[in-house]
This record gives sequence, C-alpha cells and structure tokens, in this order.
Amino acid sequence: MNVSDYVWHRLSEWGLKRVYGYPGDGVGGLDVALEKAKDRMDYVQVRHEEMAAFMASAHAKFTGEVGLCYATSGPGAIHLLNGLYDAKMDHVPVVALVGQQARSAIGASYQQEVDLQTLFQGVTEYVALASVPEQVRHLIDRAVRIAHTKRAVTCVILPNDLQELDYKDPPLAHGATHTGVGYAGPAKLPDEASLRAAADVLNAGNKVAMLVGAGALHATDEVIEVAQRLQAGVAKALLGKAAVPDDLPFVTGSIGLLGTRPSWDLMKNCDTFLMVGSAFPYSEFLPKPGDARGVQIDIDGSRLSLRYPMEVNMAGDSATTLRALLPLLTQKKQSSWRRDIEQGMTDWWDTLKERAMNSAEPLNPQRVFWELSPRLPDNAIITADSGSVANWYARDLRMRRGMKASLSGGLASLGAGTPYALAGKMAYPDRTVIACMGDGAMQMNGLNVMITISKYWKRWSNPRLIVLVLNNRDLNQVTWEERIQLGSGKTESTQSIPDFPYHRYAELIGLKGIFVDNPDRVGAAWDEALAADRPVILEAYTDPNVPPLPPHITLKEAKNFVSMIPSEPELGSVLKNSAKELLTSVLPGKD
Repeated sequence: MNVSDYVWHRLSEWGLKRVYGYPGDGVGGLDVALEKAKDRMDYVQVRHEEMAAFMASAHAKFTGEVGLCYATSGPGAIHLLNGLYDAKMDHVPVVALVGQQARSAIGASYQQEVDLQTLFQGVTEYVALASVPEQVRHLIDRAVRIAHTKRAVTCVILPNDLQELDYKDPPLAHGATHTGVGYAGPAKLPDEASLRAAADVLNAGNKVAMLVGAGALHATDEVIEVAQRLQAGVAKALLGKAAVPDDLPFVTGSIGLLGTRPSWDLMKNCDTFLMVGSAFPYSEFLPKPGDARGVQIDIDGSRLSLRYPMEVNMAGDSATTLRALLPLLTQKKQSSWRRDIEQGMTDWWDTLKERAMNSAEPLNPQRVFWELSPRLPDNAIITADSGSVANWYARDLRMRRGMKASLSGGLASLGAGTPYALAGKMAYPDRTVIACMGDGAMQMNGLNVMITISKYWKRWSNPRLIVLVLNNRDLNQVTWEERIQLGSGKTESTQSIPDFPYHRYAELIGLKGIFVDNPDRVGAAWDEALAADRPVILEAYTDPNVPPLPPHITLKEAKNFVSMIPSEPELGSVLKNSAKELLTSVLPGKD
C-alpha cells in the first residue's frame, strides 16, 4: 500500500464507512486510492467542500458515529471551515482530511499553499501535518480517537507527494510511537455523593422543570421516567427536539425565542430546575438565578453551571446518570403543578392551530407545517435551516418516537438544511427525509445540494426526500429582527431576494416539483410529495409578514415594534398579520 491506500484502510478499521468530499490535485493520491477502496469506503461527491463538512457534521449527529470529510489544498481546505465550525459548536465528532502542496514547496509561497495548521487551529481539537509515511498511522488513530472521545473536530494534513509514497509502519526504535484502533467512552457515572446530593434537591422540589438537549437524545426512556417520578414538565432545547416525543402531555416543546409559551411558563414558575445534556445559550429564558434550586448533568464537565448557577453539578452520560439517579428519587403525587403544565399544553396546541388557520397573502407559513405534522411518516428524519423557517419547525412539528431531527444549532448557519438532509438519507436510505428550508438558504446552498441529490437518489431503497421551500422573497428572520430588536422597518436593499421557480428547477434536474399557494391545497400537496417516486421540491409561496412571535413579548420589543412603524415599507401587511397572531393568542378561535 502507498500512504493514500493506507489512510482509507485505517479509517475503515476504525469503522468509518462514508466520506463526503470533492477532488483536487492536492488530494490526487487520496482520490485514486478511494476508487480502489470503494468496497469499504462509500464516497459521496459534493458540489462544494462546505457541504462536505456540513454532511459530516450531520452524519455524526444522526448516527452517533464519527463524521468524515476531505478536501484538496488551499481553497478546498478553506471551504470546509464553516461546516467544521458547525460540528465544533454542536460538539459532534468529525475528522477532516486535507491535502497540501509538496513538502519541498512548503514555505515557498507556492500556488494554493495555505498555512493549514494555523487555519484549522481555531476549529480543531487536534491538527497535525504528516511529513513521513511512518507518521500516518498515529496521526489517523489520534484524529479519530480524539474526535470521538472529545466530541470534537480533528484534522490530518497530507502533502500531495507524501500521498504517493509507500506506506511504512513506524520502526521499533526510540522516537517512534505505535498506536492502535479502538474506541473508549469517557467516564459516564458521577460519584455516589453527587447522585445523593442531586436526589435531595430534586426530592425537595414541589415544582420541577426539566430542560433536555442533544445530550439526552439517547436517554428518552430515562428522561420520561424521571419526569414521571418528579411530576415534572419537560422543555426541549432546539437540538434536543427529538429527545422526547411531543405526544406526552407534560412535554412543553421548544424553549427560547423559537419556543413555546408553556416552556416559558415552566421555567419562570418552577422551584427546582434539572438540566440534562444541554448548553442552551439564552439565560433570559431560564429561571431567574436564586428562584430555583438547580441540578445539571452533562458529559462535559466544563459546560456545567455555564447558563445557570447550579447547586449540584454532575459530569456524566445522561442515560447512565439518570438511571443511577432514579432509585434515589421519591415518587411525587400528581399536583396542580403538573395539571397546569398539561392544560397549558392543550391550550397551546389549540393556539398554534388557530394561528396556522389565520389567512395570509397568499399563504400562511404556519399552515404548511401544521398540515405536515400529522402526515409525518414513522421514523422520519427532519432537518431545518436557520431563519424564520426554524420557528415553525420548532413549534408546529410534533415529534414522535423513532423520529430524528436536527439543524445547525450553536453556529446557526444559513444553508445547512439540505446537506443535513442528504447526510441523513445516505445514513438511513430506507427512511423518509424532509428538509425545511427558507428561500434565502435555498439560494445560498440548497440549489447546489439538489444536484447532489439528483446524482444519488436512485440508489436509495426509499426514494422519498422532500425539500420544502418557503418562498417569501425575503430574508425573513433578519427582517423581523430589524423590526423587533432594532425598531426599524424592513431594509429592502438587504432583505428582499429574487423570486425563483424552485419547483421548476426540481423538474429541470429530473426530480419532482410541486407548487402551492392556496391554503386549501396544502394538505394535498404534502400527500402528493409523500407519495412521489423520487425526491421532491415542494415550493410554498408564503406571506413574509406573518410574525414569528416570541413566547413572551417584552416591553422593549413592544416599543421597538411601535418605533419601526414610520419606516416600514410593508406596514399594512405587517400590522394586519401581527394583529391576527396576537388576537389568536388572546382569543383562541377568533380570526
């Protein structure tokens, strides 16, 4: 084997079986070797390296495995950065392989020579440049092991001339190191004293609130059992949307600006706060410090007491820790606290339905999601992009057991929804995948990824991959942020974007396109998309001026809304839609 052959061989020994990437002369040796290794390494050719990194991040999120991507030297390596930062900020393991110019050219300002170690230093937990074949084994081993153990991004840089050399094991000599394959998880269980201290706090509480995030995705049963034992309500951070199903009456849904009113009420009225596997960033949506006693569980001890001053902090795996905690918890009796939570959710779902049924010009975006929710297939995988589309994804879609869902959380990058969807489909080709996109994200990256979807869809056992595009001709989330946070009207020069026939583009590349602008046709459009024999772009022509109302409107936000009136170019539509949303919240059933 040459070095390139060995790289794919070693990665497959670690259990990595899919790589997302784009070729180039900086990785020519890896390209050739990958063709020979296709029986054990599935290569997905993207249209842009940023998509490769997003897909590797999503692969890690959906499978729990280490994601893998590669890119050529110079511009290809630079293109990876945004997707790698997505993985870094959401704490998922990704290994990046990047090419470099020949070792003899490094330092000579050669074409496409970039200081890659400095470039990747900020995004990686480990980055190393290979200089001799004897290094390659331990560089690959360390990159995979560190990525897995620390849930981090790592990078191995391989100069293109090195890729062609014969591979050699390191010698049994001073100065050499001999590494091996094998995963080992971090310490998973807190000590007994911490468990008992946590139980004492939780048992003493009368009004317990739980917040779960991505770290609890594998702990669904344990979260439910603890919530039942404590008679707690359970709110979900956005990355934890699939952690517990929404058909449980005590689950209050998402939290934060994109969250629900019951989640706001849960946090503001509790006397005890249990946070599991989440680093939800917005402290203003949590209990006021001092109002609730706090307990937190996180696999990463450095993230404890980061958002709220906790009384008991436990570093441990969510499922393992909750299982150990359960025998120490006293079964609480059903109380008005739990009954109020459940009634609040019943009322909230009614409110969301009424909001979705409000008329708009021409189509209310909430209606699109409300009609999808009951039609979601079992075990569906749902992705969402950043922007106003994330509001409706967060609130209106009810998760059921077995579903998966994710988006770009910490980075909140525009354009991640479609590469996430493709990665989900490649990992689970038998499942239906639905990507929820705004038109800004679709124009940025989505059209690009649709070409990749058209390249690979015929190999899937279930061809259903639906890309929903809310075509509102507006960078909508930022427009509403200007109105509510800055007190300024929409700045049309920056916010208005071109209209584009997304459904016709689908047909152009051999996929199915569906267009809907009539609220009475939305359900039928979803039925048609879910029955299609190939991937679909479902284009919904929606009203940009339906407000994504926060769960709690502050005095400052109300004042800013009034302040923006003189400068708002679409004032009539904004006021009309806002009035409908607000009245529906106050007087359910009134349009």
